[in-house]
Amino acid sequence: MMEKDLSSADSTAISNGFLSSSAARESGKDTTRKFIRTAEMKFKVKNVFDATYKIEDLTKNFGGFVTYTHLASSIHHVSTIAVSADSSLETTYYEVANTMTIRVPNTKLDSTLRAVALYIEFLDYRNITADDVALQLLTNKMTQKRIRRHEKRLEDAIDNRGKKLNETTNAEENLYYKQEQGDAATISNLALNDQINFSTVKLDFYQRETVKRELIANDKNIDAYQPGFGAKIWEAVVEGWSWLSGFFVIVARLWGFILLAVVVYVLIKRFGHLLKGKE
Repeated sequence: MMEKDLSSADSTAISNGFLSSSAARESGKDTTRKFIRTAEMKFKVKNVFDATYKIEDLTKNFGGFVTYTHLASSIHHVSTIAVSADSSLETTYYEVANTMTIRVPNTKLDSTLRAVALYIEFLDYRNITADDVALQLLTNKMTQKRIRRHEKRLEDAIDNRGKKLNETTNAEENLYYKQEQGDAATISNLALNDQINFSTVKLDFYQRETVKRELIANDKNIDAYQPGFGAKIWEAVVEGWSWLSGFFVIVARLWGFILLAVVVYVLIKRFGHLLKGKE
C-alpha cells in the first residue's frame, strides 16, 4: 500500500513540475536576452510504442516536429530448451527503446516537458540548458556591417583602378573573401535565430525487459536433444498407463458381449450334466 502511495506521489510530483524548470520557460520580460533552450531526458515508460505515438502527437499539437526517431529492440539473451525429439522452446529476453529528437516552439518547451511527464514511470535524468546568445547575435551583426563597408570600398577601388589587371584581380579576390565572411555571419545568425525560436528536446526512453517464448522446430542433431534417463522412464510410465486405460476403454465398450459370455458359461456349468444325461 505504501509503495502504491509513493508511486502516485512521484507521478504527481513529475506532472506538477518535477520536469519543469525556469530554464524551460520564456518570461518575455527581458528583451535583451536571447536564449537557446535545450532539454535532454532519459526515462522508463510502460509501453514504448504507445509512448512514441503519443509524444509524436503532442509534439505536433504544440506546433513542433520530429527530427529524429530510432525505435529498436535490443536482445539481451536467448535460450533454447529441447522439449521433444523434434521441437524446442526458444525464450528471448529483449528490451524495446526509442531515441527521439523533437523541436518545439520555445514558448511551448515547458508545456511539452509537462506533457511528456505523464508517460514517465521512472526518470533516469533530466537536463535543461538555456544559453544566452545575445552577444553572439550582436557580434555577427557588427561583423556584417563592417564587411559591407569594406565591400563598398573594395568595389570603388576596383572601379577606379580599371585597367590595372593585377591590382584589380587581387582586389576582387579580397572582395570575394569578404563576401564569404559576410555570408557566414548571416547564416550563423539565421541558425541562431532558428535555435532560439525552436527548442530542441532529446528523449531516450525504454520499457521493462520483455520475454517472448516460441515453440520452434529442432533442426539440429536430434540425438543431442534426447531426453534424459529419468525423462524416458516417466515417458514409458505415461505411455504404459495410456495403453492400460485404452484396454479398459475397449473392455467397457464390449461389456455386453462379455456379460453374455459369462451367462453362457454359467448355464453350461450348471445345466451341462443334464444335457449329457439325456444323451
